[in-house]
Amino acid sequence: MAPPLRLTVDETGPGTVRELTADQVAGLLSAPGAVRLTPAAGGRWRVTGKQKVGLVRLRTPAGEAIELLLRPKLPVRDLLFLLSHSPTDPWHAEPEQVTAATADELLPALADLLARVARRTLRSGVLHGYRTVEEDLPLIRGRVRTADQLRRVGLPLPVAVRYDDHTPDIAENRVLLAALRLAARLPGVPARTRFALRHLTDHLRGVRLLHPGAPLPGWTPTRLNARYAPALRLAELLLTHRSVQPEGGTPLPTDGFLLDMPAVFERFLTVTLTAALARHGVRCAAQETHHRLDEAARVPFRPDLVLYRGGRPVSVADAKYAYVTPSAPPTSHLYQLLAYCTALGLPHGHLIYAAATPAAGADPTPHVVRRSGITVTAHTLDLAVPPAALLADVTTLADRIATGRSTTGSPPD
Repeated sequence: MAPPLRLTVDETGPGTVRELTADQVAGLLSAPGAVRLTPAAGGRWRVTGKQKVGLVRLRTPAGEAIELLLRPKLPVRDLLFLLSHSPTDPWHAEPEQVTAATADELLPALADLLARVARRTLRSGVLHGYRTVEEDLPLIRGRVRTADQLRRVGLPLPVAVRYDDHTPDIAENRVLLAALRLAARLPGVPARTRFALRHLTDHLRGVRLLHPGAPLPGWTPTRLNARYAPALRLAELLLTHRSVQPEGGTPLPTDGFLLDMPAVFERFLTVTLTAALARHGVRCAAQETHHRLDEAARVPFRPDLVLYRGGRPVSVADAKYAYVTPSAPPTSHLYQLLAYCTALGLPHGHLIYAAATPAAGADPTPHVVRRSGITVTAHTLDLAVPPAALLADVTTLADRIATGRSTTGSPPD
């Protein structure tokens, strides 16, 4: 069997130019959400990233394997912080959190992080809960299912009963078990980490495996399962990003993992800004679907964040993962925020850009739209700074938004 075609592509940038067969091109096109293909000189193809990171394993129509590694522009440590941060359970960049052997690769680092978090979670024991069971037994346990029992003819045994069983086979453990098994199969994971993951699955005896393709069981955060929350967030992250979603098609299963970085940034910004703005009495609502642009209410729009104080919208913000200079944002971005502000009756909106390196001219820049009185302020967050510094920058951003100041000490026009 021919060795797989291995391609390494940065999530953004000029990409890589390779000679590809027609069959290999067809295989890459089967996952349009992962990369972009454009013809290059000499009959070759340019493969560029589409702000996705992870690993995708595909097969061409002829059965040839393709391994596509999509590298993040952020260091893996910083990306793990974005993925796992929660104000109620802050992630600490412990020195041993990601081993030196996995620090430069996303999938091994995620598997290592899951093993460490799951070990701490299960150290206090496996969570149990009550599950309603209906079965036929040679004795009475719990309550008799009278209707089912009366329909039977002949011997009165077995008895149709219903009872509550105190069991580890609950949603939290089923999600965690599925993620541990998946992480142990990810490519590039060191043998030591695989052993740790498989050892942790032994703690979850009596927990049923999820059927392939079945939706994840739902769980509700409570005081009882609070210690499971960090592990479950990572588990759901792994389980829900294991496929590629073609446009207008069904997901393509892969052996790897694919993250949409704009969605990662948007979620991180929503979580951190919501916590920071709460100190000012401001409530954040993300991706609301009830807003309408026109008087006839036929044209919907969905801002990333609408800020409310006392039930009334006071500002609107949109997260933009593609970094641009705040002093010259794309016209389309300004149009977008102008429409949001106009429809919501707001004088001020915010564009929040992500940067992976310290950027010149990163101070907030207000743009006053002529004849409207509406100000759109462009902000930048440097995602490559240490976690504590990034959270401090988000707090500063929240203070500026809440107080209506577009730059430090200067109110917007």
